[in-house]
Amino acid sequence: MSATPSPEANLAAAPAEVQAETRQAPHPMLATPVRRRSTPLVLGIVGIIVASIAVVAVGILFLVWLGPGFTAFAALLALIPLALVLLGVRWIDRWEPEPRGLLFFAFLWGAGMAVATALIVAFSIENAIPVDAVQSAQYDFVSSVVISPIVEETAKGLGVLLIFLFARRAFDGPVDGVVYAAVVAGGFAFTENIEYFAIELSDPSGSISQIFFIRGILSPFAHVMFTAMTGLFIGLAAQRGGRWLGVGGFFVGLIPAILLHALWNGALYVVNDFFAYYFLVQVPLFALALTLVVLLRRREVAITRNRLTEYAAAGWFNPGELQTITTPAGRRVARSWAKAHGLGKLMSRYLTDATHLAFARERIIRGRDLIGAQADEAALLARVTESRRALAAGIAATPGTQSTATAV
Repeated sequence: MSATPSPEANLAAAPAEVQAETRQAPHPMLATPVRRRSTPLVLGIVGIIVASIAVVAVGILFLVWLGPGFTAFAALLALIPLALVLLGVRWIDRWEPEPRGLLFFAFLWGAGMAVATALIVAFSIENAIPVDAVQSAQYDFVSSVVISPIVEETAKGLGVLLIFLFARRAFDGPVDGVVYAAVVAGGFAFTENIEYFAIELSDPSGSISQIFFIRGILSPFAHVMFTAMTGLFIGLAAQRGGRWLGVGGFFVGLIPAILLHALWNGALYVVNDFFAYYFLVQVPLFALALTLVVLLRRREVAITRNRLTEYAAAGWFNPGELQTITTPAGRRVARSWAKAHGLGKLMSRYLTDATHLAFARERIIRGRDLIGAQADEAALLARVTESRRALAAGIAATPGTQSTATAV
């Protein structure tokens, strides 16, 4: 295996006298190993606990307000659109999967904190104005088209922003922003659907089939599409700069998120045929959003191919395997074959680590979190090498595949 240039190879050499000084044994204090900071882990645990408390609080409110029977049945119905959203997220996130802990936090934030924030703001406004005003058609319009989009998109977007601020090493670009935003929005829609479905079930004149068809079948991705705009712009900022640029991306992304949300809510007040409006306006918007996601995913594939080609030139990968590990079709074939031969988990780990390695290299090239990215690169190179050797040994032990062992 050829020697691999390290990131430090591009740095200017220190003067001779400095090099002579640094060759001396360091002071014992400086040579004492330093434990890795646990702050990100602690913050993550605190965030999950706080968001979980919010979920429990909202759940108790629903049980008291709507009744346990209606709430339970509504929750079962709400699982259906949630499953559709999570399947969509899995498809988007398949190439470079995000940490499960962060996705769990994102869901809890959407299902708990964002909903609690929206409810608190709504109750505060309604308690601050006269009852006649609350019951007026004007307030209903302003609440649906102005207040709700602003409050809800801000609350949801804050969850994505927190992930960016406290877990930047797991926030590589726009696809990551869309994924986190989609999970936050999926959690929010899940809780909101429980409310809508339970209210409809408790109303003798309500039509649960109609509300379920509109919210659960026609528009399970509505909230996802809104909040994805915020995640997209935070992700674009994540590629280019520091925390303040990400904060700016949050405020920029809120604009299209709020406008799309207002367009969705406001249409009910101005169109006579909702279904015609849905197919003429919302379906094309969703198609545009889906096209954008496909293009962003292709960009992820291109980054992986370009960066791993550099590692292959340095001897870390066999050039012959790049066509397999840097293309969706090649990965599907590799995973299918490995699963059939009892090597599925090992192959998945190898492909995932190789992808994360490519994005760590991308962060190094862009100068983002340089020290952290270099540490990630070193750890991932070791893991990729270990997985590659284990795969080669597993393939060599598989009857009829010994000749292919060197190509992995």
